[in-house]
Amino acid sequence: MTSTKLPTIVIVPGLRDHMPEHWQTLLAEQLQAQGRAVQIVPQIDHDKALRSARVANLERVVSGIEGPVVLVAHSMGCCITVHWAQQTTREIQGALLAAPADLDTPLPAGYSDPQTLAANGWTPLPRACLPFPSIVVGSRNDPIGGFEQVHALAQAWGSRFVDGGDIGHLSPLDGFGNWPKAAELLREL
Repeated sequence: MTSTKLPTIVIVPGLRDHMPEHWQTLLAEQLQAQGRAVQIVPQIDHDKALRSARVANLERVVSGIEGPVVLVAHSMGCCITVHWAQQTTREIQGALLAAPADLDTPLPAGYSDPQTLAANGWTPLPRACLPFPSIVVGSRNDPIGGFEQVHALAQAWGSRFVDGGDIGHLSPLDGFGNWPKAAELLREL
């Protein structure tokens, strides 16, 4: 007899502070209101920039969940997820990777420079096929992840690529609190 348990949704935020009006937060609230199990990977204060600390944090959350898991990552959360995927043996039902950061191109002012990213273990970003189904959403005007670069990442990861259009970095500053497309893509996974 197979289990029909719905997967736990694990929200993997980026490196910036958690925002109540962010689409991931609103998605988590909507899913919880529907009775779905949702875990949000908590922000960590120590070793904030270290990839190893962020990956270990995701591992702690996922290892505490019984049953199927679907990941929902944004920005550097996508990078955390991809690094984590290279070392985990945990079966994952799927991942939604929205507006991943392109770490091969210098990021805008206010973000880490390439040397800092390398020193903290973020680069090179893995290009291996992910061991689970995934959907990557790219933006045509994202200052953090160029459209063509994100499309190339999706291909390398074996992900289905979705052209998100002109959605900026998919943040509240770009006009995205609620993002209904997330729930639609989540249903596919």
